[in-house]
Amino acid sequence: MNPKKPIKIAILAMGGEGGGVLADWIVHLAEANDYIAQTTSVPGVAQRTGATIYYVEMFSKQVAKEHNGAPVLALMPIPEDVDIVLTSELMEAGRAIQRGLVTSEQTLLITSTHRVYSYQERASMGDGRVDTASLIAHAKKSSKRLIHFDMAQVAAQNKSVISSALFGALSESGVLPFSREQFEQTIVRGGIGVKESLAAFDAACVKVTQASEPDDMASDASDASDVSTIHRLATEFPDPCQITISHGIRRLMDYQDSRYAEQYVEMLKDIDLNDHPQLLDTVARHLALWLSFEDVMRVADLKVRSSRFQRVQEEVGVGNSQLLHIEEFLHPGVDEICDSLPAGLGRWIKGSASLSRFISRRTQDGKKVRTSSLSGFLLMYLLASWRTYRRVTLRYKNEHREIASWLARIKQSASTNPAISREIALCQRLVKGYGETHKRGMRNFTQLMSIADRHAAVITPSILKEFREAALADEHGNSFRELQEHYSLNA
Repeated sequence: MNPKKPIKIAILAMGGEGGGVLADWIVHLAEANDYIAQTTSVPGVAQRTGATIYYVEMFSKQVAKEHNGAPVLALMPIPEDVDIVLTSELMEAGRAIQRGLVTSEQTLLITSTHRVYSYQERASMGDGRVDTASLIAHAKKSSKRLIHFDMAQVAAQNKSVISSALFGALSESGVLPFSREQFEQTIVRGGIGVKESLAAFDAACVKVTQASEPDDMASDASDASDVSTIHRLATEFPDPCQITISHGIRRLMDYQDSRYAEQYVEMLKDIDLNDHPQLLDTVARHLALWLSFEDVMRVADLKVRSSRFQRVQEEVGVGNSQLLHIEEFLHPGVDEICDSLPAGLGRWIKGSASLSRFISRRTQDGKKVRTSSLSGFLLMYLLASWRTYRRVTLRYKNEHREIASWLARIKQSASTNPAISREIALCQRLVKGYGETHKRGMRNFTQLMSIADRHAAVITPSILKEFREAALADEHGNSFRELQEHYSLNA
């Protein structure tokens, strides 16, 4: 840092992450060690409830005296003139780069690598997530120096907030003219949550020292019999596909049972794609996703797992003397209820206008279920237990009918046009979720398959891909309809 210029620091944080506390810590640190400092904040609506930019400038009192006057400090960061940028989440680092606050000639960028997905990412019909690896690569290229690791995890492990971890990373970076002890004294003088903040601060310092990359997600542990089953089933396929198929088998054993996983393997054998390993790998992945469709039983099962209760407890920092209440808001419609019933009964209720109206009136306001209470937990547990009989439900029958038709199309075209088969396999991305999301996705999928069937002579892999991406582009189907008009193809 040039001692004759102010040190300029920008902090981008969302509500509840302690961005204001972090800015105040930096100001108090500077003022306690012979620096002039000020902070300002600019609220924003860039993401979720809005990320706020906190801006800090500091200047040495000694240098000010030598130049016979106090400096005039800026109120806002100026693009391409910020020394340090701290962001509480990886997308915010991307936004800082986009705003021009980060430069390769000047800026130290300190960011957490965890993701809190934006509304646009969550609402996308396809996989709308911005690629984490690409964000990190761009951050490295755009900054003079990058410090990055999962600071949210560090904070959670120490029952603190992410500002403590960011403060620790800033200390260990060595760019500010203050010692680690002076950083720690600033936290102590704050007087609130000192023990937890210091623990997160120290853990972040260790992370920077070790230059740790983000931890890989730990895979779910399986018992020996499960591992044996997975290995036995997966090794029946070509080597390049075995990893994907192993993941599919594990997913379906967790979703239903080992017999369901064996059914998955038999489906893959039946379409006989061993001579096309790349196509087989794609089909194996999307078949496993489709077979583990989301229904009422799956949602209930995930909500009553002990791992979920443990994760929620860790996220909110429940103490030994505190009670935790978890409420789920359920809004099942006629379709979800009928789909969870035996097929004959479900079709009968759907076909009865009076029964459908009765159910709609009873469920239109939704229902709150407290899964942390005995009655609420038992209700969700019973719903989850109904998965034993999933094979008799209307949803299971409907999904497997569509899956069989989809696999038949893939098998039929694989020998003559593997490229079009792969695009048909990728169309499974349209089918997801439950309720209105599932209904909309299935409608788009059915229309797309109808176009592929009716116009097989003119549909190429690139055109089918274009239609699929258009169907995923917006939930209202405008792009999909425009493309149909463009090519003069109807379903």
